[in-house]
Amino acid sequence: MKQSNQAYLYGIGAICLWSTVATAFKLALAHLTPLQLVFVAVITSIFALGIILTVQRKLSLIKSQFSQRPLFYLQTGLLNPFLYYLVLFKAYDLLPAQQALSLNYTWAILLPLLSVPLLAQKLRKSDMTAAIVAYFGVFIIATNGNLTGFSFESGTGVMLALTSTLLWSLYWIINTKDKGDPVVSLLLSFLVGFPFILGTLLFTQELPSWNAQAFAAGIYVGLFEMGVTFVLWLVALKKADRTASISTMVFMSPVMSIGFIAWILQEEIAKSTYVGLFLILIALALQQLLPHLNKLRSKIHTSGESI
Repeated sequence: MKQSNQAYLYGIGAICLWSTVATAFKLALAHLTPLQLVFVAVITSIFALGIILTVQRKLSLIKSQFSQRPLFYLQTGLLNPFLYYLVLFKAYDLLPAQQALSLNYTWAILLPLLSVPLLAQKLRKSDMTAAIVAYFGVFIIATNGNLTGFSFESGTGVMLALTSTLLWSLYWIINTKDKGDPVVSLLLSFLVGFPFILGTLLFTQELPSWNAQAFAAGIYVGLFEMGVTFVLWLVALKKADRTASISTMVFMSPVMSIGFIAWILQEEIAKSTYVGLFLILIALALQQLLPHLNKLRSKIHTSGESI
């Protein structure tokens, strides 16, 4: 099989798995607190990533990468998994899955905006256009379409969902400075973040009691939100002839997720969610396409002048 075809298979596999995790979050949160779910999922992910690195014969890299930049992994571990997933799961605990899912997808809009002050990158018109469209979609979802009433089902939940996009964007901005193996770096982040998760859990709550359904959902989240799916996506990007052809597949995930939420959780999908999610996806598309259209327009203009 050609590498490009393999890339699509790995990419589709990752997207399909990511599309199910919002449903798994809600199923697990019916029995676990957000912090308990982080605890179960992170332990699962640590074991899964450890097995993957053993198969890849890269376990020796863990010590060397950490010793080179311990403070770097302290930063990433605090952001992800500790703060990001705690905030995200609390948002899912307070909001319908359809709302939390849609709001969380705006991290891709926020990322280039934060890159301006933090990475000294230029602000593109396409980023501003995408942000305006996306956050209008966010407002529609958050207010359930009641644009003049400013009525939020859970204002705290909305703020937490949007805060999760900030934390996730900061995590990826910090990771632009990472020169190590990405799977090793992810495992190190989880290993460093885990003591903070455990300490907070023991200090504020208690270890989760045995519940087969809850632990199954938590393990599923650890495998297919945090661990295995990340590796599948990395392999897809590595094997792809063009990264863009794989990256655009991400647009499938929220649409498929809404389908699983309606089917398994039996949530009635509100019209405002469809409208808001459509605007967010349009914004993501504009963010990707407008720079290419501007370059094409510039080339046409240049070639016209040369004639």
